[in-house]
Amino acid sequence: MVDGRGRLILTVTRACDLRCAYCPTAKDGWPALSPDDAVAAVRLFADRYGGGDVKLFGGEPLLVPEVVQAALDEAARQPRIRQIYLSTNGLGLNSARIEALARHEKLILTVSMDGRPEDHRRLRKGRGSVPDAYDHLVGLLPHLLALPRFVVTQTIAPSTAAQAAANFAHLVGLGIRRFNLLPGYYLPWKADQLDALDRGFAEIGAAFRADWAAGGRLYLRNLFTWAPTAFFNSGLVVDADRSIHPANVGLSGALEGLLGQTRVGDLDDPPSPEALAEAAARVPALLEGALSAEVLRSTAAVDRALGRLVEGLYPAWFAQRRARHSAGGAATKSGEPKSADIETTGIVGGSSPRSAL
Repeated sequence: MVDGRGRLILTVTRACDLRCAYCPTAKDGWPALSPDDAVAAVRLFADRYGGGDVKLFGGEPLLVPEVVQAALDEAARQPRIRQIYLSTNGLGLNSARIEALARHEKLILTVSMDGRPEDHRRLRKGRGSVPDAYDHLVGLLPHLLALPRFVVTQTIAPSTAAQAAANFAHLVGLGIRRFNLLPGYYLPWKADQLDALDRGFAEIGAAFRADWAAGGRLYLRNLFTWAPTAFFNSGLVVDADRSIHPANVGLSGALEGLLGQTRVGDLDDPPSPEALAEAAARVPALLEGALSAEVLRSTAAVDRALGRLVEGLYPAWFAQRRARHSAGGAATKSGEPKSADIETTGIVGGSSPRSAL
């Protein structure tokens, strides 16, 4: 657990049909989980670790839809599973699949988008004969926007930091209202790019405050998330080879060498909750020893910028929440976290990451 609620992170597959400029994931030479693996992992998480939230990641999870389906169905059967998040680039979605996903009451669908078509296409190169990533998603927006729990992760690369606010405005213009902001972690950032990111976050923050003041419903997941390791997810991590880790740092090609040090078991021989927690405490030191000083400095700077945005938005968020209460409206929409879910504890190095995979 990282905030009082357990998390199961399933690396469904490392394969992906895109090659995004900022993505660190090592995509080749790995198996995918089987449907039986996915079911076993969800049951293990509920029975031994007390349950909580399940996150399905890749690579691109929808390259193996049968595994995603098995995890969704088992999560629906398990009362100890609170929510299940599916993170996807969207290429495996179509209207029929979205309709099927809508029937899973615990599901939160998160789709990655970069913003305007020129930036989305420039950063996301297809592999093989895949459809245009931007056109495909925009064509599906009428179906996606009808989902009660559809979130867009706006990724911000160093090369597009100066366009962060314009890309956010473009996505809002498409009708998107629920966001997670994800600047490029574990990448080198230049000083001018970090300055541009700060300016972009300031404009995005102003847009949120203006929307809330006008009674709008923009939502920012970063207000309600916290992790002990920026970008990466912590919890019970089941990798694509069935091994178990306390964090999915080994997704990164640059960090695959840490997999032997983070491994604490597998689905046949899982660790105790205490052993998993002890291994999690060692992850920050492992990262500091494996990454260059430049990348560590950039990651800390990016994380501070996101932290400043989030901390600056809390007063306005609480104000609009109080306004909804006093007006007699519902304080939150279905699936929206309550204020008790907000975690403000800092981590090693003084940062407090608000964004994760």
